[in-house]
Order: sequence, then structure tokens, then C-alpha cells
Amino acid sequence: MKVPVSPLAPAQFPAMPAMTGVSFAAHACGIRYKDRDDLLLMVLPAGTTAAGVFTRSKCPSAPVDWCRQALEDGKHRARAVLINAGNANAFTGSAGMASVERTVKKAAEVIGCDPSHVFVSSTGTIGEDLPDERITKNLETVFAKAMTEGEAGRDWKSAAAAIMTTDTFPKGATRTAEIDGVTVTLNGIAKGSGMIAPDMATMLSYVVTDAAIGADALTAVLRKATDRTFNCITVDSDTSTSDTLMLFATGSAGNKPVKDADDKRLKGFKTALEDLLRDLSHQVVRDGEGASKFVEIRVTGADGNKAARRVGLSIANSPLVKTAIAGEDANWGRIVAAIGKAGEKAERDKLAISVGGVTIAAKGRAVEGYDEAPVAAHMKGTDILIEVDLNIGKGKATVWTCDLTHGYIDINGSYRS
Repeated sequence: MKVPVSPLAPAQFPAMPAMTGVSFAAHACGIRYKDRDDLLLMVLPAGTTAAGVFTRSKCPSAPVDWCRQALEDGKHRARAVLINAGNANAFTGSAGMASVERTVKKAAEVIGCDPSHVFVSSTGTIGEDLPDERITKNLETVFAKAMTEGEAGRDWKSAAAAIMTTDTFPKGATRTAEIDGVTVTLNGIAKGSGMIAPDMATMLSYVVTDAAIGADALTAVLRKATDRTFNCITVDSDTSTSDTLMLFATGSAGNKPVKDADDKRLKGFKTALEDLLRDLSHQVVRDGEGASKFVEIRVTGADGNKAARRVGLSIANSPLVKTAIAGEDANWGRIVAAIGKAGEKAERDKLAISVGGVTIAAKGRAVEGYDEAPVAAHMKGTDILIEVDLNIGKGKATVWTCDLTHGYIDINGSYRS
């Protein structure tokens, strides 16, 4: 089924600069899709440090298991990332890991590196064996393309497009920062549209920086930035078996290496990384399957920041709230119900709820005589703001989601056909 580009998609893919020693090749292997690239090889320079966060699902894919172990075995070093679309290689038993090992072995031979420096991801249908021979037989060709295609081998848009499944547009972002007066660049791509719920990563995303940053510091800053971005989004409350977010630092910018996450020299980098991840995570939500509205939910006055986020996610994951938004109905009763079921401290008669900046409910009831016109106008827009003040503490959080339309059923009802 041909799905139109999300109405919430950015106007264009960002201009992302090339990075010294980093090259790509996308290739059509016929893993599931016809007449489109479904394999991406990213080649990184020797000495690149790596960090990653992965799904906390108790049913992780074989590639996730491999990446976790490879980070440890390879001492957080990376030379390549190999990603296929169309098959998740999840819930495939011992055959799934054997498939990963064959793929990694061939990639390491072609590139000339240790297998523990090759990271793999798979996205697509769960429970089907990965036809890895379609990958391995093409790896020499793919590697040659990455090494010889010049500017085409540094095309971040084509790289982002190759890893899409139900996505309707490729997702990319770029930022810069300074470390010791040296300008460093961060480029990132992501894929995700459905099966999106916060749990460490919530999709596939790969960020590369030319900064020189040690593995321990890289891991620490990634985890903190993830918690404030990708772990604050939800499309449908379903956490994938394949969630992977990795950050690679090549060191080619030439700054003096940073080894401590608390080093003040990383201040600008941390800000840039969090901003980039927020951009990518918002693009994932804006491409939510069937989405027509992007929703920001701000929770204040909670009994702690974690409590605020849980309340926000309870609202964001409520099918009743999401369908009301799709129907352009500011049904504050559904928001109250979602707050009440969150399991966090709340007092009914202290709640205040605003939509589009207009307070519509407070002190346990609707605000008498509030002007519905600006609220109705706001609900007809594409960007919706819901604010909840619990008025019991100082905790606050912001989460992002999308509405729930019949398009979600159309896409997922035919996903395997």
C-alpha cells in the first residue's frame, strides 16, 4: 500500500556536511522490498569511539544482542555499521544470531577490521528468518561503492532513506559545537514511524561526530541526552524489539580528546547533541503512522520530574486522548482520566488543564465561561499544545506524541501483506 508523505514532514531534508573518513553505500538487496535500497553500510575511520543505548524489551532482536556484546568486546570502538530494512531478525532463535555472525564476519573481512568493531541493525517484520545471503553476497560491491562514490558516498539523505520501513520521509539533522575553540560537527539519521514508545531508544538512529571524545564520556552524554529526547516520545506505546541509538566519535576535527563527561569543555557539545536528538525524535513523531497532528504535552507541579514524565506519557499514550485530538475535540475529561490512571500523586481539585494556552479546566471542574473559540481554532491546527499543572510539587516534564487516526489501522492492518 502506497502511503503519502506525512503532512507533518519537514519541508526538506537538511544540508548535512561530509565528514572526514565517513562514507556510505546504500544498496537494493531484495530482502523484502522491491526496487528500492534496503541495505546501508556506514564505514568509519579507524580509532572511532562508540556508544549505544538499546531497547529494554525482554524479547530483543539478535542484532541488539550482538551490538551490546560488541561494544564490550571491541572496547567501544567502531569501523562499520550495517543496517537492513524489511526484516527485523527478531524472534528467530539461534538462526537469528547465526545470521548476524555470518553477516558480521563477511563485513569484517571486506573492510579489514575486527568483527567486534562491526555493528548491525535490522528493522522490519518480526519472526521471519533473515535471508542474510542476500546481504553477504553484495557486501564487496557495497563496500566498493562506499569507497569510490565520492560525494554520493557521503549522501546522508540516501543513507536515511535506505533504512526506512513504514516511514514516509527520511530523517536527518545536523548541529555544530565548539570544543577548545575547535568547531565540531554532529550529523544524525533516524528511522521510525510506528512501534514507537520510550524505552532507551525507541527506533533506529545513528549519530556521528568528528569530535575526539572518549568512550566513557560518550556513553554518559548519550544516555543523558536520550533520556530527555527519545525517551520522551511515543506514537503508539509499543516498544520495538530492535530499538538502537548509537553515537560515534571519529576524532577527525582535531580537538584535544575529552575523556570525562563532566569536563566543562563538553558543555556546548552536550547542548548540540540534545538538540539534534530532540530534532530527530520529533521527526519520528511527525511521521507517526497515520499522524495528522503533532502534540506537545507539558506537565508541571508534579511530585518530581519522573512523576511528571509518567503523567505526561499516560496522557500521550491514551487512545481516547489521541482520537479526540484527531477529531479536533478539546475533551479535557479524557485528559483528567489519563492523569488519574498514571499511578502518580495527583489531587483532583488542584488540577489545571490548558489547551493552546487557554485554561479550560481548574479546581476540579470546567472553567466557567472560558472562550471556546481560540481553543477550537487551536485544535484545527497541526501543532497542538496541552499543559497540565498538578499543583502539588515542583516536578516538570515535556513529552511529545501524535494523534491516532484511521490511517494507523490501514498501515498496520496490511503491514505483512
